[in-house]
Amino acid sequence: MAGMTEVSSLTGRLLVATPALADPNFDRAVVLLLDHDEEGSLGVVLNRPTPVGVGDILQGWAELAGEPGVVFQGGPVSLDSALGVAVIPGGAGPLGWRRVHGAIGLVDLETPPELLAAALGSLRIFAGYAGWGPGQLEDELSQGAWYVVESEPGDVSSPAPERLWRAVLRRQRGELAMLATYPEDPSLN
Repeated sequence: MAGMTEVSSLTGRLLVATPALADPNFDRAVVLLLDHDEEGSLGVVLNRPTPVGVGDILQGWAELAGEPGVVFQGGPVSLDSALGVAVIPGGAGPLGWRRVHGAIGLVDLETPPELLAAALGSLRIFAGYAGWGPGQLEDELSQGAWYVVESEPGDVSSPAPERLWRAVLRRQRGELAMLATYPEDPSLN
């Protein structure tokens, strides 16, 4: 087939760092892709909690954020900007929320929190994000840096983010499930 190859969108899927991925920013990272097209990709790392409480930077959103109620480091880009990702079950979401995939969507943090409070299933606040230019993520995928797996709404609000990498791999079929037991330091094997 001639011409441009269509980039099939991975929006809403998880990128799970393979043991081969050398970048320390993404060691054992689980990234939720919020946008993926021919112009590039954007996602947030779901398993990098910081010591900073949500109330320390976004007062009104603190009581709506799930446990642990801290800001997560979404990635190395724009660490001074905040992104809200919320799960809103059911049909049309409220004002101030834009569906990304299934029940997962982005929150406009300029919206008064009380407008969203009743509808929110869960909310997580991220400082920064992970970004890839055109074709960059595809290159990393072809080099075996990431596994691409389906996300589940509970991944966004996992109360034990430090166990998310293993948990996501464990629920996969076949070889991926085996990788969940991969040691932190392979030289100890």
